[in-house]
Amino acid sequence: MAGLNDDPDRYAYLAEGNAKQARKRIAAKVVIRDGLGRVLLVNPTYKDYWDLPGGMVESNESPSKGAEREILEEVGIVVTIGRVLLTVWIGPHGPWDDQILFVFDGAALTPQQLADLRVVDPEISEFGFFQPDEAARQLRPDMAERLGQALDALSEGTTTNFV
Repeated sequence: MAGLNDDPDRYAYLAEGNAKQARKRIAAKVVIRDGLGRVLLVNPTYKDYWDLPGGMVESNESPSKGAEREILEEVGIVVTIGRVLLTVWIGPHGPWDDQILFVFDGAALTPQQLADLRVVDPEISEFGFFQPDEAARQLRPDMAERLGQALDALSEGTTTNFV
């Protein structure tokens, strides 16, 4: 049986198609809690609102690995990313093309992880834990809605999809 690399014309055809296909920006956010059920938020220096920890996934990086990397870069801890709580397609807005947002369960932090939390990224001015209703008031309205959807999915054992 001939492989893909055995037919250079077919390989070139597929490579050309791959180069023309749409590329989606992927964002990965994480719902991380403390032992009291409060939600971890970070305060980005470049935004008007607080945000869930996480960020943009890099090229050829899975959304969960991107989320783990972003948490380490932002607040200096290693977390194990759990299941997807929410996926959302976000249409083009402002200067941005469309994107797909994944919101993952980051579980409740251990006492050691809580002790190790620190601002690492200069783009983050501070972090804090907030009760869900308090967190919603700190977030941009669309992110507050997404946090509510993610927390609902967490408590129901489901995944919510708006893609």
